[in-house]
Amino acid sequence: MRKIEVVAAVLVRDGRVFATQRGYGEFKDKWEFPGGKMEAGEGREEALRREIREELDAEIAVGKLLCTVEYDYPAFHLTMHCYLCSVVSETLVLKEHESARWLSADGLESVDWLPADIQVIPIIRKCL
Repeated sequence: MRKIEVVAAVLVRDGRVFATQRGYGEFKDKWEFPGGKMEAGEGREEALRREIREELDAEIAVGKLLCTVEYDYPAFHLTMHCYLCSVVSETLVLKEHESARWLSADGLESVDWLPADIQVIPIIRKCL
């Protein structure tokens, strides 16, 4: 089975978590934490800052590693390193996603998360 390793930003501001909706591909319309694949020779935090610049035209402060999720999708095995982050930039610009929301702790289940991402929700609840 093909293996994919990614990093994801759990962006928190004023007690809310930022979620993005995919606008393309097999998982179009599903919700996820922004981030993506690491490039060869790139560290996790460096990759996360690059991915957020590419996807949201924003600068972030990368905090602690929140968790690492291992999940088997039908076509690949995903390893997703999730970091607690804060936004340094004033604005977030959607460059790849079709929608985004700041979700309160009570609203975390209000979107249709990707299966790997939904596993992070109970861990986030402990941080909010």
